[in-house]
Amino acid sequence: MKRVIFISLMLLLMILQSCSESKKNDAVKNVFVRIGGNELADNFEFKLVESVFNNDSYIVKTENDKIIVSGNSQIALCRGAYDFLFNSSESIISWSGNKINIPKNLPQYSNEVESPYKYRYYFNSVTHGYSTPFWNWERWEKEIDWMAVHGINMPLMGIGYEAILNRVLIKIGLTKDEIDKFFSGPAYLPWNRMGNLTGWQGKLPKDFFNKQIELNHKILERYNELGIKPIIQAFAGFVPEDIIRIYPNEILRNMNWGGFDKKYNSHILEPGSDLFIKIGNMYIEEWEKEFGPAEFYLADSFNEMDVPLAEDSTKALIELADYGKAVFKSINDANSNATWVMQGWTFPYMKKDGKLFWTPEKLKALISEVPDDKLLILDLANEYNLLWWKIDPSWKIYDGFFGKQWIYSYIPNMGGKVSLNGNLEIYSSASIDALNFERKGNLVGFGFAPEGIENNEIIYELLSEMGWTNKKINLDEWIEKYCKSRYGGYPSEMKHAYDNFRKSCFGTFTDHPRHRYQFRPNMDQSGSVNKSEEFKTGVKEFLNCKDKLGDNNLYLFDAIELTSQYLGLVADELLKSFIDRKNKNDYSKLNEAMEILDNIDRLLESHPNHNLSQWINLAQNFGSSDFEKRYYEQNARRLITTWGGWVNEYSARTWSGLIRDYYIPRWKLFYEAEKNSEEFDLLNWEENWINSTGISEIEEFEDPLEKAVMLVKKYSEKNKY
Repeated sequence: MKRVIFISLMLLLMILQSCSESKKNDAVKNVFVRIGGNELADNFEFKLVESVFNNDSYIVKTENDKIIVSGNSQIALCRGAYDFLFNSSESIISWSGNKINIPKNLPQYSNEVESPYKYRYYFNSVTHGYSTPFWNWERWEKEIDWMAVHGINMPLMGIGYEAILNRVLIKIGLTKDEIDKFFSGPAYLPWNRMGNLTGWQGKLPKDFFNKQIELNHKILERYNELGIKPIIQAFAGFVPEDIIRIYPNEILRNMNWGGFDKKYNSHILEPGSDLFIKIGNMYIEEWEKEFGPAEFYLADSFNEMDVPLAEDSTKALIELADYGKAVFKSINDANSNATWVMQGWTFPYMKKDGKLFWTPEKLKALISEVPDDKLLILDLANEYNLLWWKIDPSWKIYDGFFGKQWIYSYIPNMGGKVSLNGNLEIYSSASIDALNFERKGNLVGFGFAPEGIENNEIIYELLSEMGWTNKKINLDEWIEKYCKSRYGGYPSEMKHAYDNFRKSCFGTFTDHPRHRYQFRPNMDQSGSVNKSEEFKTGVKEFLNCKDKLGDNNLYLFDAIELTSQYLGLVADELLKSFIDRKNKNDYSKLNEAMEILDNIDRLLESHPNHNLSQWINLAQNFGSSDFEKRYYEQNARRLITTWGGWVNEYSARTWSGLIRDYYIPRWKLFYEAEKNSEEFDLLNWEENWINSTGISEIEEFEDPLEKAVMLVKKYSEKNKY
């Protein structure tokens, strides 16, 4: 009888295991159903298997008219399938569109890959301001599918933080009005979470928290289906100033950032405060009651801010250790299995008198009270260290981060700027130097943390591949594959174009690439977009592929981007010449620049991502009433224009709608007033635009590609540009 029971239990376990594996395989298959329907998904056979490798791995091969993908995780299976699509069938899955091209007779293909990293990381805290704050579930679902096929298993999340913290603040006795003054507007919440701002562009609509909760449940459920381990925002010590009403003996330290008025400055609890631990514990408990346990919690207490420390250096180090201990304890007491995650951007960024504020001694003190396996440092900005600040990588400065876990990462974009920018040579090689560094410490991951996405797509395609290799990528070979997958061909003109881009826009790195026309007319500011001869030549060579590749939408979209940047540089030169003019009555150069900007705007109307209407529609649709729709739209408009404090013009989007409704009239009205000896209140005009609603209508060019070629030729000949 016991033997029968034992056999029955074993059979039941086998059935349950089989059902579980089948469900996981279905989750993978559903990714490709959503991307390309059953027609795409049915080409693959997915097998979830155990592996001898420690990290994610897969084997992909063609066999009997099927693409067989075996992997030890759902993300490995997704990546394995995409390996075949990109490397063997000239296909691509991208933000601006997909090109799927599986031949009827499958080619012979076999590849076995193990990622050298346990985690492939994605997102920046502020991506959830510059790109995602108004996304609905439909848009999130597409992004999660994009993550899956690109092999990402560790995204950083902010959604839900405010809803949960709101519950905690109510429980400790704060009033609704006191809480309303604390939270910033939706697009600014990342800076609220990091303590940079309090209350800017609040108060949040009453149903905002419920929408956060509902959306986050869907996102986390999908993450769970695919085995993705998100990093969840945790409490970092920032509280409403009115908390003193309830806890009069608490000492708050004032923080300041960004040139904002004091009323928008944040306040952080003392490192030795019991309340710090209490609120942190309550937050984790409340989060996990709503969403279930999490493994990784992000808390940054000093992002781009001076640390309020004792003047005595010995006491300062003790206080830093207490801060680290408090943050860790606030997480660990509530969930002993959780890991504290911190962003490492601020360590090489913060300088005083030209010297790093965060010396190795100070950082070591901050994390000294945290067990090595309970802290994960996101070393975000490796290209900044190498190319902009020209200092050693942080992992060298900080001795492999003193035994703690860390992730190698880049910040390829600031603010969601559209201009083509970045160094492909660095992106294809520098992380391998860290992998091979003898004193690299506990390097567990690789990733990228753009402030804004849906731009510079070649960079993210390349970086995704770097998360799955322990060797430097041969760019000559890889770019050929990229062009064939994206455009359907690689004629000699395209090779020459990318050779020139590698010497210009994709061979240099600029901290904030912006056009002159994107700054206020009265600012003494030059453009910073790459304007080398190699870039201009590359654009012309790219457009010379029109007859061979012009039927491909992704070629069209990239042609529009390149042409817009080229024409923007022409407009910049005309504006510079106009501003420097000797004859102040000659407005011909200003008028010609405005005409060029009008053509750029109209070209971009045919691009799927680079338009204001999409951004505004997402913001409006996030609202449930006319008031909420206007509020969210105003929030979205401000972020990409005046921002606030001294952060003005930071986001610099080259977008249809934004150019014709904001940049062009701002220049025209400013100089019309000057011409007529009238005053023009520029700041008031900007505020009126931010508080307006809707976008002017414009017709797309009937043949935007032909128009792009014509415009480049026209200004190339006219201005010898």
